[in-house]
Amino acid sequence: MISITLVTGNKRKLAEVAAIMEPYGIKVTMAKAVKFEAQGEIDFVSSLAAQLASMELLAPVVVDDSGLYVDSLNGFPGPYSSYAFDKLGNKGLLKLMDGVPDRKAVFRCVVTYADVITDEIKSFEGQITGYIRSDIGKEDGFGFDPIFSPFGPGGKAFSEMDVAQKNEISHRGIAFRKLAVFLLNKIAQG
Repeated sequence: MISITLVTGNKRKLAEVAAIMEPYGIKVTMAKAVKFEAQGEIDFVSSLAAQLASMELLAPVVVDDSGLYVDSLNGFPGPYSSYAFDKLGNKGLLKLMDGVPDRKAVFRCVVTYADVITDEIKSFEGQITGYIRSDIGKEDGFGFDPIFSPFGPGGKAFSEMDVAQKNEISHRGIAFRKLAVFLLNKIAQG
């Protein structure tokens, strides 16, 4: 079985990622490292944090960073989604969107694999397009999950989906499946 080390302090994220990777025979463990939280676009943040954690642990690691990009807010909160959620929450973002007809949004995730020993850094992106609901769905899931509904699955918010359903279509699921294929190919090539 292949094993990867995910740098996160979020046990719910660990469980979600483990469920995504399990069908590929990849075990996910949580790193005992500090995730460096730089400010910038999510691809930069993911890559830098992965490289620094790999240097700290002297081992290969995986880091992901995600953001919610709302079209009518010029991409806000984007890479500042965690900060915006902490300060505004779902109610605050809905207040910013009050009366705004264009509610299109994209959830993006960038996963970076870094191994400082082999000097290998590889990033994988996943994204899903949907919209910001006008109400707060089931209060569950990560951050803005209760107000984001992807186009297609019956208008359900991410927070209203079971883990398997969400992982099948989510930005994080897409990015981590790309990582899984990369890791399996890496093993196959020796």
